[in-house]
Amino acid sequence: MATELIPFTPQGYAELKAELENLKSVERPKVIQEIADARAHGDLRENAEYHAAREKQSFIEGRIQLLEDQISRANIIDFTKDQPKAVMFGAYVTIVDEESGESKTYRIVGDLEADITKNKLSTGSPLSKGLMGRKVGDTFEIKVPKGVKEYSVLEINYR
Repeated sequence: MATELIPFTPQGYAELKAELENLKSVERPKVIQEIADARAHGDLRENAEYHAAREKQSFIEGRIQLLEDQISRANIIDFTKDQPKAVMFGAYVTIVDEESGESKTYRIVGDLEADITKNKLSTGSPLSKGLMGRKVGDTFEIKVPKGVKEYSVLEINYR
């Protein structure tokens, strides 16, 4: 069975590596010290600090394993040098809602980087799927719960 690669932008990959490094070099030693301090208080069966620290350690170790797996399967996709004219992975795309006239800029990223609060859309989202391959000036429709929304592509760049 082939290993499934996970698409990342260079920035998303760097953030993942930074989180892993922080967990290994800061959080892991800190929780180990918390466990040692809690052990020093005596009876572990009724020691809430000890149990809380062990639970935190379990979470940190699980997160480290997850991040190491994701990093080992990372496929870093970078179009900043090529600057394609069509919407592709990693693009910053400014679109306008044809009905309201409201414009918004989104970045097309992998599932693990997606964060709508930061205008980062997963490649699997309906809007991303509708945007893929579009060029500046293209108009497209997306089905939404209230019907169909029409958008136009105003700008594409890969910064």
